Amino acid sequence: MITSTHNPKLKIVRALLGRAKERRDAGAFVVEGVRLVEEAVISNWRFRFALYDESLSERGRSQVEGLKLQGVDVEEVSASLMKSLSETETPQGVLAVLELTQLPITNYPTFILIPDQIRDPGNLGTLLRTAAAAGVQAVLLPPETTDAFAPKVVRSGMGAHFRLPIHSMTWDEIEQVVKLAGLQVFLADMDGQSCWEMDLRQPLVLVIGGEADGASQQARNLTNGKISIPMNGNTESLNAGVAGSVLMFEVVRQRQSKDI
Repeated sequence: MITSTHNPKLKIVRALLGRAKERRDAGAFVVEGVRLVEEAVISNWRFRFALYDESLSERGRSQVEGLKLQGVDVEEVSASLMKSLSETETPQGVLAVLELTQLPITNYPTFILIPDQIRDPGNLGTLLRTAAAAGVQAVLLPPETTDAFAPKVVRSGMGAHFRLPIHSMTWDEIEQVVKLAGLQVFLADMDGQSCWEMDLRQPLVLVIGGEADGASQQARNLTNGKISIPMNGNTESLNAGVAGSVLMFEVVRQRQSKDI
């Protein structure tokens, strides 16, 4: 059992939880909790190691035994050390360090999401979770968007990271992907055309701007049109996670409906 705060594995976990640069340099990230570990196993994600403590549930212990049988490096840690590592108020007694792997983008995407200047981890996680549920084929992250593999984003994503191609790119790289695929780019904007009046069955990119400053000028330069969500009353706007979710499922609705 690991009982020392100076254990090399604990140092790795702390570094990966702390900074995006550490995650990029190490090519790894941390998942915490039984469900996310299960999602990683189901997706055949590559584990570097896993840690658990005595508080782990029966469901979690079954998962740990399965990891051991697969040859994953698994160690028990003291409950106090696990609590010191945990990013949650009620730790579930298990975490894992995984390879930071990018799933490939399909050659002919018809539905891409660009969260631009999204800095709130919860909003980005919500967008990723919804994107996976809505059948988005890739999420392209511009330079000013928060790290998709930060702990709070991973928790909010609820396993979306294991099913969705998530690629950090420069704007030049994003423009190349969009042009090669022949996609129309629509920016969510209060002054845009109603999403109920637009034909969203065509191959497209949805750009969701940040909470504070909206979309960047680079995103606006790439845009073919603006799209809005009709709202009643005096509501000025929705937050980025909610707005993006509404628009993504409007795309789903239109593409599954015979009559628009």
